[in-house]
Amino acid sequence: MRLFGTDGVRGVANQDLTPDLALALGRAAARVLGGDGETRILVGRDTRLSGPMLEAALAAGVMSAGAEVVSAGVLPTAGVAYLAERHAFHAGVMISASHNPVEDNGIKFFAADGHKLPDAVEDEIEAEMRRRPAGPVGAGVGRLRHDPGLREEYLAHLTQLVRRPYSGGVVLDAAHGAATAVLPLAFSPAARRVAVLCAEADGARINVACGSTSPGYLKEHYQAFGGTVGLAFDGDADRLIAVDEEGEICDGDVILALLATWLKARGELEPSKVALTVMSNGGVRDFLAQEGVASVVTRVGDRYVIEAMRQENILLGGEQSGHIIYRQASTTGDGIATGILLLSALEETGVRLADFRRRIPHYPQLLRSVRVADRDTSLRSTRYLETLAAAEAGLAGSGRVLVRPSGTEPVVRVMVEAQQEELADRWLERLCSALAQGD
Repeated sequence: MRLFGTDGVRGVANQDLTPDLALALGRAAARVLGGDGETRILVGRDTRLSGPMLEAALAAGVMSAGAEVVSAGVLPTAGVAYLAERHAFHAGVMISASHNPVEDNGIKFFAADGHKLPDAVEDEIEAEMRRRPAGPVGAGVGRLRHDPGLREEYLAHLTQLVRRPYSGGVVLDAAHGAATAVLPLAFSPAARRVAVLCAEADGARINVACGSTSPGYLKEHYQAFGGTVGLAFDGDADRLIAVDEEGEICDGDVILALLATWLKARGELEPSKVALTVMSNGGVRDFLAQEGVASVVTRVGDRYVIEAMRQENILLGGEQSGHIIYRQASTTGDGIATGILLLSALEETGVRLADFRRRIPHYPQLLRSVRVADRDTSLRSTRYLETLAAAEAGLAGSGRVLVRPSGTEPVVRVMVEAQQEELADRWLERLCSALAQGD
């Protein structure tokens, strides 16, 4: 099985993702990504309890290959990507499992240009891990340097994104994660009143009943802290979910649509096109089309969104989950940059987020995971293929079906979207039953 997934190497820390594995990854990555001269690699992490352990192991691997490690400490993922490009590091590494539970962790690499590594380069690193060339000795061994000033540079970059300060109050949920390193300083110039919840850098509570994966916490508390709107981040601050003035949750689809129409009105969305994934609601694509903004649809995963953006020179893209990429601000999803831009858009347009949310049609999307004996056999069964053909015919023009086999377990995920919920429910039941029964 391939070591790298869609977002780096991830697993239960000290069980799947061990210090030994981190060391081997660091050594191999330094050899594959390094230059002819002195190789420099930037490392950042979120607040997870396992972060310092994995950072130490990865740094040891990098140094054993003769490269220098520069540690930025706790920092959002987008900060690592931004600083890697700005300071011409050979690579940036983020140690985080993003929105995953406390026990998980991950190692994610960025190239010198701040973008995630292509599959082919990840495969090179895996191949290099199987080699055991002799390492340097004496003065050839790499060095470790801590540079807390890098965080200040990322903060300065964020504050430059403010177009017009928001006159209302904003309450931020830092999820006890990497966002705690830069909040509320990043938002002080962006809004008149700023309050932060879950602001302790507590690796035992990262993402626990808070943040973008549990926006109900922010929804329950934001008004008590003087907020007109609320913004919730995940563990590494690359996702953003908002709560509007009426306490309703606004996902990445709503945020992307608002930024797209605002930037288009400012003449800053050329071409007039966005990239989004197959999971984005059909209602947002219809809304954007009415506003003169075309949609390019990609596979699920922000790396595929970014890939499409680079290929077609698209400036804005994102996922329903809250990964939003604006290429003028970042090379990867940046929840903090997105939040600052969102507040500027609300202030400049004078629109309430709740009113904008209501303008976007939201078609019912029903999701279910079906456990099967064999994914390939179930997806080839006559019963399933006939049901799928009937569903696509029955939903033509009014909905769609998305079926995705899991890459790691005997599960098939089924999503049915329709303009009427009972229609979506009917076809979801039939498809799931057909998959479960097989031929």
